[in-house]
Parts: sequence; C-alpha cells; structure tokens
Amino acid sequence: MKYGESIFDIAYLLFAIISGCLILYRAKEGVQKLMGWAALILGVGDAFHLLPRVMAYFVPADMSFYLGIGKFVTSITVTIFYILLYYIWMYRYDKERKQRGITLIWGLAAIRTIICLFPQNGWTGHGGNITWAVLRNIPFVLMGAYICYLYYQDRNKDRIFRTFWLYILFSFLFYLPVTVGTGIMPALGMLMLPKTVCYILMIRSFLLTQKSDI
Repeated sequence: MKYGESIFDIAYLLFAIISGCLILYRAKEGVQKLMGWAALILGVGDAFHLLPRVMAYFVPADMSFYLGIGKFVTSITVTIFYILLYYIWMYRYDKERKQRGITLIWGLAAIRTIICLFPQNGWTGHGGNITWAVLRNIPFVLMGAYICYLYYQDRNKDRIFRTFWLYILFSFLFYLPVTVGTGIMPALGMLMLPKTVCYILMIRSFLLTQKSDI
C-alpha cells in the first residue's frame, strides 16, 4: 500500500510540475501560459501535502504538523488553480469579460481563503475540525460548480475540452467525502487517488491543446 501510493503521488507531482514548466516554455499565447501556470501551481501546491504524506510512511517522526501545513497550502493553491480554469475558459472560447462572472469567482475564492486563515480550522491538529472543513468548502464547491457548468455549456465547441467538465465534476465528487469524512472514516482517504487522476486528465488536456495549436 505505502509503496504503491507513494510511487503514484511522486509520479503525479513530477508529471504536473514538468508539464507546467514544459507548457510555459512552449507557450506562444496568453491562454497557453495560463494552462502552464495552472499545472505548475497545482503540482507545487499538492507537493506541500503529498511529500509529507509520503515521508510519513518511511520516517518514524510525527508528520502531523507538516501534513496540516501542507493541507492549508494546498487549499489555497487549488483555489488559485480554479481561478485560472475560469480564465482559461474565458480566453479559450473568446467570451466577453463579464464582470459578474469574474466578481463571482474572485468573491468565492476570497471567502474561502479568509475562512482557511481562521485558527479554528485546526490544520495542524489530528483530524482537523469537521465543521470548519464544511464551511471552507462551501464557497469552493460553488466556485467549482459554476466553472464546471461553463465548461459543460461549451463542451461541443472544443474536441479536446469536451469532457473537461466531467474531470471537474468527478474531482469534487471524490474530494468532498475525503474532506469531511476522513476524521471519522480514514479509509475515505483513498478517494484522493481517483481525484488526482482527474487532475492528471485536466493537465493532459492542456498538453493536447498546446500540441494542437503548435
């Protein structure tokens, strides 16, 4: 178990970070740079959580503090990731920059970030605080649902991004039980693996898009 999960986590981090750097290096237009930054921020942010998790399998020291800090950092960076997904949608489909949509995304992101800063979240404690886990994920879910709807709405306009909305949808379906239930049922943590697969598929879409645009 520990070897399989550790290899998977490290492989994912390398894939996300290398892909992000590669996309940025090859980027010829703004939307490609957004995709590169999205992949890179996702990978670097997840590293703060996944590396302590991997180390916990092999190091006898208590890694709870580092895991907690990692979860906090990842909560912020994944929020930034979804902000970038909104802008990628906007530039990809040549939509007018509707102030209402931009305000909604940034507003929900700000609310989530502020909630994450409260000490009541218990980031470094064992199991954290379930009530605050629910609170900080309400604006995040609303944010994800809105972005998922946008990609769903334009799914037939882009062959590569046709199923992108499904990756967003399933990433949340796998993520939410882990966030609110692992303190009660630790086995739910395994759902992070298929959630990560959804992220891999998103980054794959970025790579395929850039390849098709070259």
